[in-house]
Amino acid sequence: MSDTLAPSEPSLGVWLRPFPVLFLAAYLFTRFSSMRGLVLGTFIPLACITPLALSWLLVVTEHVPAPYLDEVFHIPQAQVYCQGRYLEWDDKITTPPGLYISTIVFNKILRLPCTIYNLRGFNVLVVSLITVLVLICRARLVHIPGKPGADREITIREIATGINIGLFPVLFFFSGLYYTDPSSTLIVLLAYANHLTRVGAKPPSFLNDVYTLALGIVTLAFRQTNIFWVVVYMGGLEVVYAIKTLKPAPVETPKFQTLSDQIGFYAWRYSLGDVHDVSLSLAQPIDIVLCALSIGVAATCNLPTVLRRFLWPHGVILGAFVGFVAWNGGVVLGDKSNHVATLHLAQLLYIWPFFTFFSAPLFIPQLLNSVITTYQTITSEIRQKSLSGLLSRILSVRLVITVVLSCGALVVALLIVRFNTIIHPFTLADNRHYVFYVFRYSILRAWWIRYALAPVYIVCAWLCWAVLQGPQVPLPSQQDRIQSPFMSTQKPRSPHSKAAQDQSVDEVDAEAASPPTSTVLMLLVTTALSLMTAPLVEPRYFILPWVFWRLLIPTTSMPSLSSPSQPGRRTKAPKQSPSRRSHEASILLLETAWFVLINAATVDIFITRPFYWRAPDGTLQDEGRVQRFMW
Repeated sequence: MSDTLAPSEPSLGVWLRPFPVLFLAAYLFTRFSSMRGLVLGTFIPLACITPLALSWLLVVTEHVPAPYLDEVFHIPQAQVYCQGRYLEWDDKITTPPGLYISTIVFNKILRLPCTIYNLRGFNVLVVSLITVLVLICRARLVHIPGKPGADREITIREIATGINIGLFPVLFFFSGLYYTDPSSTLIVLLAYANHLTRVGAKPPSFLNDVYTLALGIVTLAFRQTNIFWVVVYMGGLEVVYAIKTLKPAPVETPKFQTLSDQIGFYAWRYSLGDVHDVSLSLAQPIDIVLCALSIGVAATCNLPTVLRRFLWPHGVILGAFVGFVAWNGGVVLGDKSNHVATLHLAQLLYIWPFFTFFSAPLFIPQLLNSVITTYQTITSEIRQKSLSGLLSRILSVRLVITVVLSCGALVVALLIVRFNTIIHPFTLADNRHYVFYVFRYSILRAWWIRYALAPVYIVCAWLCWAVLQGPQVPLPSQQDRIQSPFMSTQKPRSPHSKAAQDQSVDEVDAEAASPPTSTVLMLLVTTALSLMTAPLVEPRYFILPWVFWRLLIPTTSMPSLSSPSQPGRRTKAPKQSPSRRSHEASILLLETAWFVLINAATVDIFITRPFYWRAPDGTLQDEGRVQRFMW
């Protein structure tokens, strides 16, 4: 082994060098935030995550001193750059050199040699800073500028969210290895934190536009698929925000004589920018359809506003990406034969069990509450000997719609399984990854298993949607929904009237309970675009979709098991009582424990269960190198 590849024995001084930079970066990230307590709050996740990541790095350095798996490509390339040979490139590497350049800059600042340990140690810093950025993003999502409570201090729930996302097993595992995923996640979250300031009370400045453009280009230097997150997701949300700033004057909804009159009136309101975008906790299936239609109509009828907001800077980022693809002859840089873009819709099915497994603690209250509520409904009707009441609940319109939609989703899932199940050769050939065994003991076990899993995909998707909705809030009456589906089309009220105050409180509660429907739709579209062209199933590809999904989950989506909602009723989002806060903390703590357990298991398997590849005659393959199990 050459000197440049030698890991070298890390000393205490080397371990401590990154800490001043780490805390300085955290301070700079939070210094200009309007949130009180945010600077101090960042040190809690750093104090939790950094020692764990450093410990994991030291364990890897001791037991796996040589580059392992993809590190065989990444580490030599970084060391070539460290020697100043920036024109040399390994054609087996598919991603741009953002990781190598940022690592070299970091090592140069601290005067660290480009040893394996120091290169891997860069991801310790990155994962630690991810917890800080998650905290900032979550705080900005909750404390929206210009809304009540925007100047509140940071809460322990937001700190716990930062810690838990930092402990996310697929992300935390690579804090001890030299992979692209942590740094790619960090730079996208940095762009997202900036995006959340752009949709605040004031329009973004020209300097912020330039900063947004620079961040977008930098994200592409780490991973090409980041284009979907900085352009489609963040750019799309900015377009929706720009449309909402039009704020047409409210009008009283007329009484419609025909369906065409009703459609014409709503289309007119949509064209003015009065989009149908209710909180997800209020949304019914028709609301989701109306949200998508209203945004489409509003964007088409207000193209100058949309283009002004999108073309600069997001359109420039998109243009730069298109230019790169044209110059490169494809999206990936190297090894193009094994990374051909393919329509792979089955990825949109696999992601939901992935979310459900890793976020299992968040679903437990939802499932138990559903069981308790159903049980109470049935027993109540049985005690009252009201068969007609029980049948009316069973045959309710809402339940019928749910069944119809579920059956339709199941049919689509079965069609995808039948016609678009793709097994990449790497999945079958590499038994070092957990996905190999997931496929081996599921869809490759027998032909019928892949079809039997279709209902599992639907149930998992429903759970992920339900936890985003949070606690359900009262629905308007059917008459109100027919006459007044737009919040701005209700009759004007005096801002000092009791009715106006009550409505304002309800709207704030609904927004605190769950994200807007448009945000979730943008998340689904972006996730689909980022996954559906990848033929290889990799848990690492699901990191960013999971992170953004987890960021949007309201803490109030964790209902108390001691007081389930009344059967057949949608209850208002409860106030944050001490007992409720304690329950939310227990769920977050359970999530932390779950991640720690998974991390401990994967670390133990990686370190203590090495194996060798052997030919049928027993001879060692791959030059006798040790193989290990990993994500």
